[in-house]
Amino acid sequence: MTTAHSEEALKALMLLSLDGDEAAYRRLLAALRLLLVGYYSRRMAAAAKADMEDLVQETLLALHSRRSTYDRERPFTAWFFSIARYKLIDHHRGRGGRRLAETELGEEIESDFSEDALTASVDVERLLHGLSPRQRELIRQVKLEGQSVADTASRTGQSESAVKVGIHRALKALAEKMRGTS
Repeated sequence: MTTAHSEEALKALMLLSLDGDEAAYRRLLAALRLLLVGYYSRRMAAAAKADMEDLVQETLLALHSRRSTYDRERPFTAWFFSIARYKLIDHHRGRGGRRLAETELGEEIESDFSEDALTASVDVERLLHGLSPRQRELIRQVKLEGQSVADTASRTGQSESAVKVGIHRALKALAEKMRGTS
């Protein structure tokens, strides 16, 4: 399930917009505007909220002017929120809020959008891609989502033993792949 504000959905819109799809670009800007309002409202003092709309517009303009620098192989949200973060830092510095700006530099952008988490997610997906669809689903349900073997067995119509064996074989295949022996 992909939400309109997920990395996958936003990156797809960005890639389409880079390829000339104007409707995708308008949808991307609308989605990013909503994310920016939430992002800035959590990080700005009540007195500065009046400046929030200007900051949102500045960030979207910066995105527009830097679109050509986006590396299609990198996570989009990490790239975009780094622009947003630096716009916020510039805003605080312009108002003499150096201490607030320094605090912001040390803060993680968003737990769902940290570049390390996104990169790890991409790496996991690459690894899982080498497995059979059945093995991939077992690993996702039990190891990544934390579902029980019993629940997974009933959901997939397999015995608990078959699920355990499937997971064991999938993990063995992943280990071999990581060692480069497969």
